[in-house]
Parts: sequence; structure tokens; C-alpha cells
Amino acid sequence: MQEEILVLGYGPVGRATVAALLAGGGNVRVAQRSRPADLPPCVAFTRCDVLDPASVAAALAGAAQVVVTIGLPYDGAVWLRDWPRAMTNLLDGCAATDARMVFVDNLYMYGPQTAPLTEDMPLLNHGRKPAARTAVTQLWQAARHRVRVATLRAPDFYGPGVTQSHLGDMAFGALARGKTAQLAAPADVPHDFAYVPDIGCAVVMLLDAPDGDFGQVWHMPCAPTQSTRQILALGTGGKPRILSIPLALLPLLGLAVPMLREMAEMRFQWDRPYHVDARRFTQRFGLVPTPFAIGAVETARSFAGRAAVDVFGAAQAA
Repeated sequence: MQEEILVLGYGPVGRATVAALLAGGGNVRVAQRSRPADLPPCVAFTRCDVLDPASVAAALAGAAQVVVTIGLPYDGAVWLRDWPRAMTNLLDGCAATDARMVFVDNLYMYGPQTAPLTEDMPLLNHGRKPAARTAVTQLWQAARHRVRVATLRAPDFYGPGVTQSHLGDMAFGALARGKTAQLAAPADVPHDFAYVPDIGCAVVMLLDAPDGDFGQVWHMPCAPTQSTRQILALGTGGKPRILSIPLALLPLLGLAVPMLREMAEMRFQWDRPYHVDARRFTQRFGLVPTPFAIGAVETARSFAGRAAVDVFGAAQAA
């Protein structure tokens, strides 16, 4: 019988992972708090609350491998409280069932850097959200004697249908609606972005990898670094209208807008060129990331389609 893969979380990365697994004929099950409306009919579903140990244990039953793509509200206090609890439950569940775990993580724990980010950089507590990611990393690293974990760390991501992103609804989405893209970061600073379908492929490569590739960190390969303005221009084929919020204003604006307050502590990712060194993954697995000339166009096209549907729906309602 083909081994079952459990995908925890059905956001953009979870969807991309499920699509990549199904394309390869995989046996996939999805778990999260509520059933996704767009879950493919061939994919089983289990309700799961990652903060409840019993719920996690029940969801992991029967799974040979687990892909963790969950997201928590973008709030530093919530992350510090809930991420360690969730990881502890997941590690205990995997230890009990001997399931391997692929954890899709971010790069916050490296803090401010001027050199390209490498897997061996020290863990830092530069802000609440980076501190939460450091704590989670220390938990799975301490559990390597009892759980096989491979971590895929990716920078900000983008792609078709990815609305909550620096290149999402307020950027490509706004341009598709004929409006000005609004960025909470400089438009002209080089910054790495990972294409979500590529992340799904990378996850599958790790799932197919031997145990020797577990117990360590892998960085997600990205297309050659561009600025946000360059990526938006590639996607739209023109000169996009962009309004960038100065980073220095984020703390002040955050007094009224909670999301901007949370983004303020992450300014170190945007006040300098942000490069991710993913040569280890590329050399080991051979993944060639999708060029922005393709990924940005596909992303722009998806938002244009959404805008057209919205306009048609509004016209029908009128």
C-alpha cells in the first residue's frame, strides 16, 4: 500500500504541496481546523487543532510523513505563545508514530544580516517573531534523536492566488484592478522571493529523500534576485504605479494598523539587499527555480482573472 502523506495546513504552500503530490500519484490527506472548500475530491480530510495534543495525535495516525505548512495570525505575542506549543505537539505526535516531518519555515531567525543567508548562520532573537522561530528551531533540533525532521526555509513567497504577500493583493492585485500598488517596504531594494509552486516541488523532493537528508536545514532556491518594482514590471509588462510606505513610518502607522505594527520589527529584511544562499539544496536536489519572467506573468494573470470575475459579478448584481 502506498504510504500516506499528511499535509497540515491548506494555505498557498499547502495547496502547492498537495498539487505536486497528486501530480506524482501520491496518497495525500489534509488536516486543519476546518475543511477547505476547494479541497480536491480525491484528497481525504481530518480536522486538527495543532494546539491540542490529542487532536494532533489523532490526525497523524496512519501517516508515514507529515508536511507542516500551518500559519498562525501575524502577531508576535501569538507566535511566542503558540508556535512552541504547536511544534511540541507535532514532535510528540511524530515520535509516537515514527512519521517523518518536513517543516516549511521562514528565515526570520537569522535577524539583520548583510551577507547572503546560509543555513549555518546563528539563531537570533531580534524581535518577537524571530524569537518564536528560533524557539521552534531549538525544539526540533533538540528532538533529532527521536524525530526525523527536515526544515525548508523560504523567504517571502508569491504566486498565482497568493493574496497575503508583498506581491499579493496589494501589489499585483491592485494593479490588476487598475489601482496603484501599495507596498509596506521599499520598491527598489533587491529582495529574494520564492515561487509557491516551486516550494511545493521542493517539499516533495524532501519527502522522497533518504533519512540522511533529514535532521538539517535546507534553504529554498529562488530566481535571481530582483527588486519588487522589477518583478511587478515583469509581470505586468509595463511601468507599474507604486506607492511605498517609508520603513521609518511603520512604527507610527502601526499605532493605528496592527499589521503594520507587526511588520515594523521585520524592517531589517527590507532596509538592505536580501539574498538567500540556496546552493546546498540546488546541488543536492537539482531544483531549478521558476524565472520571474514566467512566475511574475502567471501571478499577474491570476490576479487579472480574479479582477475580471469581480467586475463581472458586480455587473451581474447590478
